[in-house]
Amino acid sequence: MSEIYNNAVFWIEVDKIKPNPFQPRREFDEARLRDLADSIRQYGVLQPLVVTRKEVEREDGGLATEYELIAGERRLRASRLAGIAMVPAVIRSGEDTDKMKLEMAIIENLQREDLNPVDRAQAFHQLINEFQLKHVEVAKKIGKSREYVSNTIRILVLPQAMLDALVAGQITEGHTRPLLMLMDRPGEQETLFRDIMSRRITVRDAENIARRIAFEKMRKKERFIEPQIIELEQALSERLGTRVMVEKNPRTENGKITIDFFDREGMIKILTELSAERGASDQAPSPTDLVEEDVQAAPSQADDDLYSVRNFSL
Repeated sequence: MSEIYNNAVFWIEVDKIKPNPFQPRREFDEARLRDLADSIRQYGVLQPLVVTRKEVEREDGGLATEYELIAGERRLRASRLAGIAMVPAVIRSGEDTDKMKLEMAIIENLQREDLNPVDRAQAFHQLINEFQLKHVEVAKKIGKSREYVSNTIRILVLPQAMLDALVAGQITEGHTRPLLMLMDRPGEQETLFRDIMSRRITVRDAENIARRIAFEKMRKKERFIEPQIIELEQALSERLGTRVMVEKNPRTENGKITIDFFDREGMIKILTELSAERGASDQAPSPTDLVEEDVQAAPSQADDDLYSVRNFSL
């Protein structure tokens, strides 16, 4: 009987087909569904759906036949929109039907590129957690690498706001890589996320920023960083509204300041702010005051200017 089912196409009433409970896709484009419905009205359903079949007992003691969808969610929804009474379908049978439903739904959506990154990650996670598949086994079933599966699932550890932005298309899947690099620094991660959203930072720029933050963290672990340097970085970052990293050579007292900017407008704003600070240095306190407060006794003029912004170049 299973051979007959698996090699034949049956016409099944649309109202008797229930949705796939393991469908990984959560959102469907209504405009595209209407376009597909128009096509179905004109040409019919060209590719059969895939369903499972089971007998259920009615209240009167009789038996009724029900079908559960495995693959073809869009075609089923569009057929209902088109007012089609019956659709062609292939009936699958087997003991491990739940896993088969999920696998086929995932594969169908991947082939059509209809799954957003979060739905795809959740589907992979379900295969691994509920059906005890290994990453390499999932990869083999979908024709991808093990690294692809593992990296996709990692997306799910991001905060919900970032996942929502990914689903909405406000950030790309590529942007998740630098965000994941900062999982142990939630404050910096949130700042980078807001920068990506507001400034439309490219994936490459976001990765450079994340690497710089990771390097800064390693730098502070590997050797002692003067508290004045850290305070100066923080003060300049707040003043300029961007990330600032100060590098000072412990042997020669010279160094450099690295200031991030993302476009010409941002660069001009930073330069204007620095120029204004230089012109008003005698009237208003500057970030260098944080350093000068820690200088003991009466410092020389050279010491006064050691951490001055005027001695560094952009």
